[in-house]
Amino acid sequence: MKFSKVFGAALLAVVVGSVLSGLFWLFTILGLAGSVGTTTTAVMPNSILRIDLADNITDSPAVNPFANIDFTSMQAAKNLTLLNVLRAIEAAEQDERIKGIYLNFAGGGMVSSVALEEMRAALEAFKKSGKFIVAYNNGYSQRDYFLASVADKIYIQPEADFAWMGVSSTLLFYKGALDRLNIDCEVFRPTVCKYKSAVEPYILTKMSDANRKQMDELGQSVWQTICSTVAQARGVTVEALNKIADTKPILTPEEAMERNLVDGIIYQDQMEDVFAQYGVEKNFMGKYELITLGDYCSVVGANMSNLTAPAVGIVYAEGSIVDGEGDGMDGNIYGTTLAQTIAKARTDENIKAVVLRVNSPGGSALASDIIWREVELLKKQKPVIVSMGDYAASGGYYISCPADAIVTNRLTLTGSIGVFGLMLEGGDMLKTKLGVTHDGVKTNPSADFGTGVLGMTLRKTSPTERALLINSVDRVYKAFTTKVAAGRNLELQKVLNIAEGRVWSGTEAVVNGLADANGGLKTAISIAADKAGIADNFRVEEVMGEMSPFAAFMRSLGMQAQTAFMDKELKEICNEYNTLKSNILRSGVQAYCPYIVEF
Repeated sequence: MKFSKVFGAALLAVVVGSVLSGLFWLFTILGLAGSVGTTTTAVMPNSILRIDLADNITDSPAVNPFANIDFTSMQAAKNLTLLNVLRAIEAAEQDERIKGIYLNFAGGGMVSSVALEEMRAALEAFKKSGKFIVAYNNGYSQRDYFLASVADKIYIQPEADFAWMGVSSTLLFYKGALDRLNIDCEVFRPTVCKYKSAVEPYILTKMSDANRKQMDELGQSVWQTICSTVAQARGVTVEALNKIADTKPILTPEEAMERNLVDGIIYQDQMEDVFAQYGVEKNFMGKYELITLGDYCSVVGANMSNLTAPAVGIVYAEGSIVDGEGDGMDGNIYGTTLAQTIAKARTDENIKAVVLRVNSPGGSALASDIIWREVELLKKQKPVIVSMGDYAASGGYYISCPADAIVTNRLTLTGSIGVFGLMLEGGDMLKTKLGVTHDGVKTNPSADFGTGVLGMTLRKTSPTERALLINSVDRVYKAFTTKVAAGRNLELQKVLNIAEGRVWSGTEAVVNGLADANGGLKTAISIAADKAGIADNFRVEEVMGEMSPFAAFMRSLGMQAQTAFMDKELKEICNEYNTLKSNILRSGVQAYCPYIVEF
């Protein structure tokens, strides 16, 4: 009796303590979550908008309402959406309090190449207002300089480096490791899809000739875009920029100035003299008013004066495409869930046109087809314009092709019209490396087809099964190319000529007919509003899937706990492992493109 009383009291104390602790943390988190985006900063007269890239600039708003909270430090993280950044730069054009923009890339935020391109275009438009843009940095990387080259004047720290190296694409190959482990890889790919190279890391030790050709031409296209943009802005030649990359990829400030890449070599405190030259006045304390991009975004926000105006809806398709339903917090696009979100936009009478922002390397062909169908239904009722982000390749292009128009950034990777299937057979590995064998019974020859562990089957496919799998990928490839031909109003033979799994840059996509125009999210929104006949008065509405805050909180706790105590190198290793695991565990026919060009 005494034991039961003590045990009961202890149990009650644990339960009550857990509940109170849980409530404390819940309210703490809710308080933090509520603080994100609610803090406002006053914009003072004679202000300079400082773009320091301190914030992560993401393509789509966070699905998780707690995504802006760093659970390791219990601080609100800094994340801005690309749409809000573009809105802020546009607002600064008309804001009399903003005298100019100061580009000073001291922050450590993550920004994609395509986001940089869209920001640069917005800054080009800003310059038409007559306001100044100046740049200063303690050294320039290529990415920094690509954005900074839009400035009227560019300055550099006296002891800094100026990097101009070119672009590259490096792939890891796993065949040697699979051979050592006695793991056999079976690939099912249409013969004509010679450029569909997602399977190559598992069957080759280096790039195939076809893949090398496409990646080289893709890199050249991206590099040409970067060089021509900088050359035009700085009054230099593409040839001169290539000579730097070929002969001296790291320049001293003096060498950069001799080549007209920078306008001055000064210390950062001397930028005050530059501001004075542009007529900016100091405040009553004798200092210049600088407002960061993050703070200015919080001030600008969305236009709340036209809430009754017809809307252009934005639906985001960001991540790898997978089957079924999901909240998207793992960074994937769930086919059924995205289809439901598109249907939500289709049935909303206030939304007159839709921009589908695609930032995806593809994935499941089945899930892609489910999304494609919903885009087709949407197109019958409202204009739908695709805006391409970093990727809109393979399955990402599959879901894009029905649109009324496709707008792609020049640095986007797109196309990759092709499919494949991949199976790892690990029976020998289990036996020779681990001493694990298997046995069983079956009623029919293929009853155990696909049975396995750790993402691997336990036996090789039979000739009959292999023939069925090859027939399946051929059928999906035929459907893919046929839908591209219909959606893009192209002859099927032309689609077949530019398909074969080949990846194209956004610049090339416009030339070969896979896209209609080069531009960013703002361009796509303008086209959508024009096609809907609402260009004179409209608002932008982001159409998001639904998730309960509590479910997001619990999911986020689990995800944060996995990485809370990892150092940077360990996180990179885990990211590589997760990428490899997801590629191996993909089931069914895949329309996927895993590559990117880095600069």
